[in-house]
Amino acid sequence: MLFDTHAHLNADQYNDDLQEVIDRALSEGVTHMVVVGFDRPTIQRAMELTEAYDFIYACVGWHPVDAIDMTDNDLAWIEELASHPKVVAIGEMGLDYYWDKSPKEVQQEVFRKQIRLAKRVKLPIVIHNREATADIVEILKEEGAEEVGGIMHCFSGSPETAKECIKMNFSISLGGPVTFKNAKKPKEVAAEVPLEKLLIETDCPYLAPHPYRGKRNEPAYVKLVAEQIAEIKGLTMEEVAKVTTQNAKKIFGIN
Repeated sequence: MLFDTHAHLNADQYNDDLQEVIDRALSEGVTHMVVVGFDRPTIQRAMELTEAYDFIYACVGWHPVDAIDMTDNDLAWIEELASHPKVVAIGEMGLDYYWDKSPKEVQQEVFRKQIRLAKRVKLPIVIHNREATADIVEILKEEGAEEVGGIMHCFSGSPETAKECIKMNFSISLGGPVTFKNAKKPKEVAAEVPLEKLLIETDCPYLAPHPYRGKRNEPAYVKLVAEQIAEIKGLTMEEVAKVTTQNAKKIFGIN
């Protein structure tokens, strides 16, 4: 009973073998997946997947790298989709200071608009953070994001930052990097954050866990993330799978 809380099965990388990818996930015990749309085409595809598969849910929002492309119409469309019974979160949103396509001030404005939208529609938010931790924490506080809470997706920060986010009603999601031999911070986070505040994800097709590092990722591999966290915490994989699935269902409002 595994829950991949962040997958991009709407990516072109799965155009040729999507059904086989989904079948492999089911055979590894993945019972739920959230597919994340972050611009017009990927949101549209995420919605199509939720209609086609009863165990797939959608998260819809606008990626910070593409913030400069977002219009008021796009924002209104996301708000409209939020009422769909299988849309369980708004995102991924946040800040990305690694890529310079969208100026920082534009990213911050689009981030704030989406937090406000999430508060209006009463859905949790999914945060993308790349090299922007201080600004993200500040904006979450200023916008009162704890009212809806959400997920720090593919968390790469320190245990201290994780604890600060938990205080703001956010859970910490770990993916493939926790399995990398040289990944000190994610392993420390897995050790220190209580299991009740952890989630697991793949972020597929990116960030495949060891021993698939560098290859295309897929939801079946979320099991490897659960196994690594179990090893770090001295638990069974089944315990980690059960609790992280319960955590995800609670955040996303899935019965």
